[in-house]
Amino acid sequence: MHIVLALFLLLPLPLLAYPWTGKVVAIHDGDTLTALQRGRAIRLRLNAVDAPELHQPYGQQSRTSLSSLCYGRYATIEPEERDKYGRVVARVKCGGLDVNAEQIRRGMAWHYIKYSQNTGLEQLETEARQRKRGLWSSSHPEPPWEYRHREDPGSQGPPKLSRRLPGSRHCGTKRYCSQMETCGEAIYYLRRCGLHTLDGNGDGIPCESLCRP
Repeated sequence: MHIVLALFLLLPLPLLAYPWTGKVVAIHDGDTLTALQRGRAIRLRLNAVDAPELHQPYGQQSRTSLSSLCYGRYATIEPEERDKYGRVVARVKCGGLDVNAEQIRRGMAWHYIKYSQNTGLEQLETEARQRKRGLWSSSHPEPPWEYRHREDPGSQGPPKLSRRLPGSRHCGTKRYCSQMETCGEAIYYLRRCGLHTLDGNGDGIPCESLCRP
């Protein structure tokens, strides 16, 4: 029993599945920040969110948006896992506001549907698209995962997270809007599978019978 307890206490605190609170001391981009946990700097990656890279259009605006929400404030961190870069992937709340959702609602980040099937976040992104908020004011905003692949073709992305969540989609045999069950699925096939026939008018919104109210 004492050995088990000792091993438990040696685990890095952010990996333990409980919320913690810390002051945000740095904003790196629109989906990455650093908070202090008991004096230790922990780099955090917003779960289910992919913000434009800093050199992309709206990259700096996305960083500024996250800074306005969290910098210098105390945040509640709900950790989920570590990614391949050692960051803690988490849901973050600043001032009681769900920052992951707010970045998407403002049009400052994409819903990272490769690693998330949160229908609420899908709906927030669809609303931001329709209202042309933030990055959606551009006619054809480039997804950050495509930008990273274009900048470094050998990297295959790279995906910011280290593993695929259970139940996430793969490119299958579907080809038509009539085969799509949800707007999120249609968006996935458009963005990740390159099925541009789903976006007949080229406005970035596929299968408008699903994705427009």
